[in-house]
Amino acid sequence: MIRSFFDSIRDMIPIIVVIAFFQIIVLQQPFPNPGQILFGLLAVVLGLTLFVQGLNLSLFPVGEGLAEAFAKRGSVFWLILFAFALGFGTTVAEPALIAVSAEAAKVTAAAHLIESSPQAQDSYANGLRYTVAISVGLALVVGVVRIIKGWPVHWVIIGGYLIIVTLTQFAPQEIIGVAYDSGGVTTSTITVPLVTALGIGLSTVIKGRNPMIDGFGLIAFASLFPIGFVLVYGMVM
Repeated sequence: MIRSFFDSIRDMIPIIVVIAFFQIIVLQQPFPNPGQILFGLLAVVLGLTLFVQGLNLSLFPVGEGLAEAFAKRGSVFWLILFAFALGFGTTVAEPALIAVSAEAAKVTAAAHLIESSPQAQDSYANGLRYTVAISVGLALVVGVVRIIKGWPVHWVIIGGYLIIVTLTQFAPQEIIGVAYDSGGVTTSTITVPLVTALGIGLSTVIKGRNPMIDGFGLIAFASLFPIGFVLVYGMVM
């Protein structure tokens, strides 16, 4: 725990140096409320330390253990169902996606593309949020099948982006930026650890698979699929 705390401090030093340089050297202004800022930095370091510890103690072992258990049972159906449920559940709970969906609804209402009522904005935000969640669930299904079949990851990625480039030509301009951002916000604090653990755990158990080669790549799918689904969502809505 103490080592993780000092590791968090080390990781924060570059950010602190950059902010201090521009505040003191470039802008030549003192920090407002230095006591509050120091307290906030301490809270960030402590939170980061606890978060990393939580990943190592719970999310990574649980994700790898579930993937190994389903693989050993030899049931492809339950493994695929687990992958979809994992992708859907973690994405729905992703704070970054909730925030982006709410902002997208506000901007869409301001552009008079939907009604400006709270009900219409909530409906649009929830529709966007669940569209992304379903897409991540399907992305993990494709990723699991890829690990089982041994498909090269780059061919799936290239094919996916070709589809996205095509969809971008037909999607409304207002949804394109939201779609591309949706691919980024899905791979955040909750989703990444469990998705990574799923890929590594599965490739460790399946004979002939290399965790380094086959265990990674699921996060790329989780970033890729939401872009295409949100573009379609924009065309339908």
